[in-house]
Amino acid sequence: MTDAVEKVDYSATLYLPKTDFPMRAGLPQKEPETVARWQTMELYRKLRASAAGREKFVLHDGPPYANGNIHIGHALNKILKDVITRSFQMRGYDANYVPGWDCHGLPIEWKIEEKYREKGQNKDEVPVNEFRQECRDFAAGWIKVQTDEFKRLGIEGDFDNPYTTMNFHAEARIAGELLKIAKSGQLYRGSKPIMWSVVERTALAEAEVEYAEVESDMIWVKFPVLGTDVLLKNTAPTYGSGAKADRELEQKTQALVEAHKKLEADLSGAFVVIWTTTPWTIPGNRAIAFSSRYAYGLYEVTEAQNDFGPQPGEKLIFAKRLADECAAKAKVVLTFVRDIEADELSAVTCAHPLASLGYDFKVPLLDGDHVTDDAGTGFVHTAPGHGREDFDAWMAEARNLEARGISSKIPFTVDDAGFYTADAPGFGPDRAGGPARVIDDKGKKGDANDAVIKALIAANNLFARGRLKHTYPHSWRSKKPVIFRNTPQWFVYMDNDFGDGTTLRSRALSAIDDTRFVPAAGQNRLRAMIEQRPDWVLSRQRAWGVPIAIFADDKGEILIDEAVNARILEAFETEGADAWFAEGARERFLGARANEPWTQVMDILDVWFDSGSTHTFTLEDRPDLKWPADVYLEGSDQHRGWFHSSLLESCATRGRAPYDAVVTHGFTMDEKGEKMSKSKGNVVAPQDVMKDAGADILRLWVMTTDYWEDQRLGKAIIQTNIDSYRKLRNTIRWMLGTLAHDTGEEIAFADMPELERLMLHRLAELDALVREGYDAFDFKKITRALIDFSNVELSAFYFDIRKDALYCDAPSSVKRRAALCVIRKLFECLVTWLAPMLPFTMEEAWLSLKPDAVSVHLEQFPAVPAAWRNDALAAKWEKIRDLRFVVTGALEIERREKRIGASLEAAPVVHVADPALMAALEGQDFAEICITSAISVVAGDGPADAFRLPEVARVAVEPKLAEGRKCARSWRITMDVGADPDYPDVSARDAAALREIGFRAAA
Repeated sequence: MTDAVEKVDYSATLYLPKTDFPMRAGLPQKEPETVARWQTMELYRKLRASAAGREKFVLHDGPPYANGNIHIGHALNKILKDVITRSFQMRGYDANYVPGWDCHGLPIEWKIEEKYREKGQNKDEVPVNEFRQECRDFAAGWIKVQTDEFKRLGIEGDFDNPYTTMNFHAEARIAGELLKIAKSGQLYRGSKPIMWSVVERTALAEAEVEYAEVESDMIWVKFPVLGTDVLLKNTAPTYGSGAKADRELEQKTQALVEAHKKLEADLSGAFVVIWTTTPWTIPGNRAIAFSSRYAYGLYEVTEAQNDFGPQPGEKLIFAKRLADECAAKAKVVLTFVRDIEADELSAVTCAHPLASLGYDFKVPLLDGDHVTDDAGTGFVHTAPGHGREDFDAWMAEARNLEARGISSKIPFTVDDAGFYTADAPGFGPDRAGGPARVIDDKGKKGDANDAVIKALIAANNLFARGRLKHTYPHSWRSKKPVIFRNTPQWFVYMDNDFGDGTTLRSRALSAIDDTRFVPAAGQNRLRAMIEQRPDWVLSRQRAWGVPIAIFADDKGEILIDEAVNARILEAFETEGADAWFAEGARERFLGARANEPWTQVMDILDVWFDSGSTHTFTLEDRPDLKWPADVYLEGSDQHRGWFHSSLLESCATRGRAPYDAVVTHGFTMDEKGEKMSKSKGNVVAPQDVMKDAGADILRLWVMTTDYWEDQRLGKAIIQTNIDSYRKLRNTIRWMLGTLAHDTGEEIAFADMPELERLMLHRLAELDALVREGYDAFDFKKITRALIDFSNVELSAFYFDIRKDALYCDAPSSVKRRAALCVIRKLFECLVTWLAPMLPFTMEEAWLSLKPDAVSVHLEQFPAVPAAWRNDALAAKWEKIRDLRFVVTGALEIERREKRIGASLEAAPVVHVADPALMAALEGQDFAEICITSAISVVAGDGPADAFRLPEVARVAVEPKLAEGRKCARSWRITMDVGADPDYPDVSARDAAALREIGFRAAA
């Protein structure tokens, strides 16, 4: 017999991983198949059946608008909602997700109108209910499209029975909510300046407005001082009565009269100068506001270099801080004459600068808190028909104005098409060529500004003019500028007592205090909006929506009749809101009261009232849901939108918010942090990401981003998530391959080696982190922890160490059996924890291991025993890992210098001078931990040239080569290879394993 040993193929004796779970995910192809499978197996129904009787957890869906394909914002929003509902479902709740759609309103109506305009037809000539049906069909078509797109994202919910605001029952409930508010006395008809879209011919709410930069005309206008009123203030005697008091009173009165004469003399021929960026509102001017907080002065023009405007000798009044700046605008030099006190200003009345055109009324000066001295003149042109602050300041002084002989009537100077009316003499129907216009049908600037400026020049009352770039409100639908216009509308009071000492504002503010906000800053944002908001404008002058289904008289009094209301709601329930517009509707609903002078209101409701009422016909009316919702989740813009309208509607009718928590997400920008737009070509469409990479990649991006803030997305970021996904998938794939050899045996915790108990300790820690993270809606924290655990603690540490035992140990090996048991638990925890986030991949992985299972989404997060937690063991292994870190660092240099190939060729000497580190190694197979064939650990500092790392003090490593022969089965280099004559080319450990499994080399 020769010394040569015949080579034997031992690969069949190794427990190498084997699995059909592919390394390449192929998500774009597999995910649609999974969606189809879930549909066929009715996963949604199975989820509901499995959760029957559990405590309900309800995330109420904020309805997207049914008018186009979904965009990246929709994807972000729906993925977040899906993760929340799935995570609660897998933690013992009945978490039913009911998707919904917002279907009424201008964007859909506008699309249908476009069809008519293209054909040269007038939509107003079409019977209203035919037009409404076209709107309904349009919305229904897009609901179907969006449903398929949401399902492709992996969203699971009741798509067969969603809620829509155009459902007949929903329309009846929306109308019913309005009638509740009317009955409570909180609904009223008023005339206030509201934002008006000339292009769309309707009122707009703040939530329907966005701001864009524009360049506007700005003008400084001179208001001639007419005179002053004698102010008989503080004329009461200092004490007592009688002759002395009479003399005191007479003296004070005389002093005021003298002061008044002097003021009139000083201001004779003077002008108060205002500044505005809306010249077209000058015909609506009725007052000038100033602030008693600031110092004002009278100035005289001493030099002038201008083609129009003030000339030498003119006297002008400004806030002292702004006088020089104003002088520069008009190219004049001003000389200070004297201070003008607040009491003096409040006595002044001016003439309108266009008095010669018919504006022959007094213009009073009013003290206003809204006046600032950071720009302009210190005086604010006040047109109560064109601004909220102007309106409030005017109405606050209405009674005083009437006492001074000044009419408090607010003119309607601009109509719904942006044309001046007869209340704007010189610019309205009496103007040669017809009325001037503020904005035309296409949202372009009309001729109103130019007409007003020319008239001011002609009247010699234009001080200066210029151009200014500033932000200005635009309709978020038409993207065209809006105007502030005084119109009769229907409002809900914010500050009217309900009769119980509360108002809608106080109820809403109290509800905000009782609501959890994630992130917490959302609470202050919503609170500030509620504190400052005006009365809620409910009416819209359109056709597609739920009507304001009330009857009112010519004074705005609302008919409150239970029988009439019942007929309305019954008709809406069976026929939808179209019943309101049907022929004979007035007589049908009023019944015996049809002969009374009640007018049927034909305005429709603000769509925010629709969506704000969704909690009624979903949460309250569906037995599979509950009221209030546990959480609402939407973009941060919904603090002024859905969160806001839902809060107000619910507080008005139920006294509290319809939600317990509000979660907000930011907006998605491109990789440079710029807003996505088609014109820039930087839009990332979710459909494209799913086609190229898969929905789970998109979902992983959502889970790894700071979604509470604005996020970024682009090719590089997608690729980063693909790389992270691949690593995670490969970890799961290795576990699946290894578990192919698992018998399902349970090993008692006490019988497990320390390394296995360490992994179970980490599962216990992660279990707490995962559950807390899902409760806090902090998905990035969970994802980061699980990905790091997978890459660093499993793939690069635990699995790396245990591969030798798993592949090579005998079936009876406790170490191998315990490792299989732990890997099974690792797999079950990781896959279920990640299932809400990556539903497609985790479904594939779960069914790969458990082919008889129905779905991972029907599982619960595994129960992790508290006994697994062992902080002392974890602290000990931190020391061991520090030591291992130094060894692997030394071996890396040896590999780089090609002194060794694999770490199994090494048998380093480790010098440990730290007693605590030495104690941690007691009883450990440190060679196995470092994946070397042998290792020596000695006490002491070690030689000077040994390898060291500054991160781990008092540890040094001398690289040495392993001695002995290489085992043909495990590739470890040991001195006992050939110790068993029946297996001459393997180690004693491997020989025993071969004998146990009955392997014999061919003779």
